[in-house]
Amino acid sequence: MKYPRLGVNIDHVATLRQQRGEFYPEVTRAAEVSLATGAHQITIHLREDRRHIQDRDVPETHNMCRKFKLPLNLEMGCSDEMVQIAILEKPEWVCLVPEKRAERTTEGGLDVLDPINYARVKAACETIKKMSPATKISLFVEATPQVLSKCLTVRADAVEIHTGEYAKDFLNKKDLSNHFKMYREGRSIIKAQGWGYHAGHGLTFESLEPLLAEKQFEEYNIGHWIMGEALFLGLGHVIKEMLTLMKKYPLEA
Repeated sequence: MKYPRLGVNIDHVATLRQQRGEFYPEVTRAAEVSLATGAHQITIHLREDRRHIQDRDVPETHNMCRKFKLPLNLEMGCSDEMVQIAILEKPEWVCLVPEKRAERTTEGGLDVLDPINYARVKAACETIKKMSPATKISLFVEATPQVLSKCLTVRADAVEIHTGEYAKDFLNKKDLSNHFKMYREGRSIIKAQGWGYHAGHGLTFESLEPLLAEKQFEEYNIGHWIMGEALFLGLGHVIKEMLTLMKKYPLEA
């Protein structure tokens, strides 16, 4: 049976570390526990303002992933600086995301319909693919047909659908049918081209299950909720619980 993959985002281990400027809690230790427990990859976001993950965390976390022969998924903006870091580090995955200094967390998907933004995304993809051919690229976007069709015109390998609005509506007990309809339609567009169809942002144990039942996404990247629960239950325990839930919902052949 084939099951969805779980990427564990460990950014907020670094958030806690940076609050005191200490060496702990160690980002690599979080990566090690996550991977040893069964996570399928580690996700980190190196932001321009370095509010949590620092430059040194990228190679150190990548080395830990290599130890387990599992991928590092490096989230990053499309700036020249970040593209150069990706080229030097050559992670297995890069996820291109929008970035604003004033935001608390990523607030939405890439605006690939804007000509200027589209040009930046396309150029970043071209450069990464040229200089690090083995690195796969995903685009963090909204699940609208226009956006997804536009994504397919650049050199990338997958989209990661921004599930933030779905997560909010779930929390507020609103009707979710429009989200599911959009995700199903989005999958048909993306899979027709053989791309990966991933999801992430704002998901919790409870809001993940309806998405698993829909069997649309092959990979979920989840961080903030896992780290919050880990404060009370332990990181390994939380990941085991989430993987157990995922194994209730095998993907269609």
